[in-house]
Amino acid sequence: MSRIHPTAIVDARARLAGDVTVGPYTVIDGDVEIGAGTTIGAHNVITGRTAIGRDNRIFHFCSIGEANQDKKYGGEPTRLEVGDRNTIREYCTLNRGTVQDAGVTRIGSDNWIMAYSHVAHDCQVGNQVVFANGTTLGGHVHVGDYATLGGYTGVHQFVRVGAHVMVGAGVILVQDVVPFVTVGGVPPGAHGINAEGLKRRGFPPEAIAALRRAYKTLFKSGLTLAEARSELERQAQEAPEVGIVVAFLATSTRGILR
Repeated sequence: MSRIHPTAIVDARARLAGDVTVGPYTVIDGDVEIGAGTTIGAHNVITGRTAIGRDNRIFHFCSIGEANQDKKYGGEPTRLEVGDRNTIREYCTLNRGTVQDAGVTRIGSDNWIMAYSHVAHDCQVGNQVVFANGTTLGGHVHVGDYATLGGYTGVHQFVRVGAHVMVGAGVILVQDVVPFVTVGGVPPGAHGINAEGLKRRGFPPEAIAALRRAYKTLFKSGLTLAEARSELERQAQEAPEVGIVVAFLATSTRGILR
């Protein structure tokens, strides 16, 4: 059965799986759904049309599913969806979406979201992502699988961060970050591919070599972006990982950090 602390307040409309744990002074208010095995610490507020999956660990003092901070928001019935097996540390804020976008903020599964992180309205966060302390996403940000954002990273609205990206601490991103790249510095710049992360995830040496070649083409060759894209399309015929970069470039709207 659910283990709900006697000081917690759980709305009758909320749907909690039988083994959910709710800590002291937490408030669960509204059309909230929480899956099996999830543990919720003390002094949290979970509200709105919020769906949280299985086996999540939510620590203390978080605000999850609250109305977003977009001035255009007029109380429309938008959503927050959180997947499975996420760790959400203290003082995180996760806002629901707006009708100007998909109407839902989504966070995938197996993510590690450290203290004081903020995920704004309409963000789409993949799986196996790490946000170090104080990471802040503006509205409409997309973050790909296995991306790691260092402490106090700030991401401008509508920016897309590709899969397997590694971003150093204190970086402010105002343009899209191509998949597989490491980023650092003030102002930020690209510093090669995330080779160590790719090795840990089982990428074969030939794939890493192909991505190194693609990086040099895009960032070091002196080619225009159009010329580099044409060359990458040729390289992608032999290396599907490069095809991921090509597809990302084709959909970039803010320009790429280059």
